Amino acid sequence: MMNQSPSTIRNGLSILHQVLEGHVGVYWKGGVLQKTITDPSFHLKLPFITHYEPVQVTLQTDQVRDIPCGTKGGVMINFEKIEVVNQLHKDYVHDTLLSYRVQYDNTWIYDKIHHKINQFCSFHSLQQVYIDVFDQIDEKMKDALQGDCTRYAQGIEIISVCVKKPTIPESIRRNFEQMEEECTKVS
Repeated sequence: MMNQSPSTIRNGLSILHQVLEGHVGVYWKGGVLQKTITDPSFHLKLPFITHYEPVQVTLQTDQVRDIPCGTKGGVMINFEKIEVVNQLHKDYVHDTLLSYRVQYDNTWIYDKIHHKINQFCSFHSLQQVYIDVFDQIDEKMKDALQGDCTRYAQGIEIISVCVKKPTIPESIRRNFEQMEEECTKVS
């Protein structure tokens, strides 16, 4: 038997539930996703027969953390945090959940950003990733994620991506700092 959280048990027992502003309510009857989607307010459902989940339809920021990747030259770096601002549009909630379930952002945000950042790193040197094209990574990731969502999950809009500077091995970081100091002295 599956362990159920107290909120899952309450959800199963309750007749009345509230959909909060910024969300819509989706329902499963006998395990089948229903086409009914409710707006914010109080609603009724049949206990044990109908399961309810709130789904956010306003802007949300997903934070993808600790993404290790190897550069073209084989140096391992780590992106500690990448933020993806996105929105699931209300008109696409049913189709998105039917195909990708409630945790659709695992597939289209978390897993995709891991894959896309690793692809990017594998085609670029450490110098390029850390300095030369770092200012372009945000837009490249946004375009890559949106391209896949447009193709396969049309209701998900990627608003922006913010990639934090990766951590690099300490010895290499010191070399970059020394080179920067030398360039400053020459100027």
